[in-house]
Amino acid sequence: MYNILICDDEKDIRNALRIYLSSEGYKIFEAANGCEAIETATKEDIHLVLLDIMMPQMDGITAMSRLREISNVPIILLSAKSEDTDKILGLNVGADDYVTKPFNPVELLARVRSQLRRYLSLGGGQIKASQIQVGGILLDDDAKNVTLDDDEVSLTPREYDILKLLMQNQGTVFSPKDIYRRVWGEEPFGAENAVAVHIRHLREKLEINPAEPRYIKVVWGQGYKMEGSK
Repeated sequence: MYNILICDDEKDIRNALRIYLSSEGYKIFEAANGCEAIETATKEDIHLVLLDIMMPQMDGITAMSRLREISNVPIILLSAKSEDTDKILGLNVGADDYVTKPFNPVELLARVRSQLRRYLSLGGGQIKASQIQVGGILLDDDAKNVTLDDDEVSLTPREYDILKLLMQNQGTVFSPKDIYRRVWGEEPFGAENAVAVHIRHLREKLEINPAEPRYIKVVWGQGYKMEGSK
């Protein structure tokens, strides 16, 4: 049995999450703010944390920073659509994933199972030297293999090389010409079109909603970058 800590100041949300997760056999612990979450995490053997961003006494971002000092368990942020800035900050600080309120129970359970599988299969979050992880994407350069939420993704060699470049340099913006030079190994000619096509294919394979990508972002007028949490 896996132990999940739900931290949200809204009792109705905690109740709903408890119902969904306990029906799957998880043991549930609850906290109404970040202070209570940290206290519970230090006392109990927690395997995953669902953490609201906006809370009294101690917000979710601060609580997550404190939790990361004592544990590397998966943390899934619960965020409202108006909290995009905090959501991105949370992913950069150490969150593994996020779910937007109001959440879909089926999607939430799938994300919880995926994070638990990854955490346990990697021996409590240990990543091999040959692996790069950004959110739910795991690239193993020894095996030349890419998985998304533990499901293998089939990529062309060009798609793989572009993804590897972006994952190795998370947060760095690359222009289409930069990507073309590094991946194709030659001076760009028609780089914008060639790179844009491969980026579109990557999004179709890796993003839940390619029109609103979580990982591969466009910086208008500059290029592309990778966002998420390693």
